[in-house]
Amino acid sequence: MQEVCFEEAVERVRAKDPRYQREAYLFVRDALEHTRRATGKNLRDRAHVTGQELLAGIRDYALAQFGPMAMAVFEQWGIHTCPDFGEIVFNLIEVGQLSKTKKDSRADFADGYDFWEAFRKPFLPSNQLKPCVPDQKSAPASSK
Repeated sequence: MQEVCFEEAVERVRAKDPRYQREAYLFVRDALEHTRRATGKNLRDRAHVTGQELLAGIRDYALAQFGPMAMAVFEQWGIHTCPDFGEIVFNLIEVGQLSKTKKDSRADFADGYDFWEAFRKPFLPSNQLKPCVPDQKSAPASSK
């Protein structure tokens, strides 16, 4: 059996599941390599990366690659929550581009992070991070 190249595998996946753009799959592949390097996993042996490790790597890689535009890029690709990354990973597993252990499941991506907290908040000015509470001294007096 001939091995299918990554790009061809992505096209096969997208023919069955068009929810995510081609670029989303390429990004997840690159983020996985980034995660392996960042966690010290052996690239040659293809050491296993857990779903939570991958989500952390995706966040770091996205912030480095796209900065404050990360959420906009993900939305363009059809990615809105961490479980979307799980769907992409398991789509790639189904076509033999990634592997999993018996413990791995889509549920590993369910308790990820809030996209606003992960991708927007780091770029907000500090005055927008504090809750807006009206100053009692400057609040207009109520008329009775």
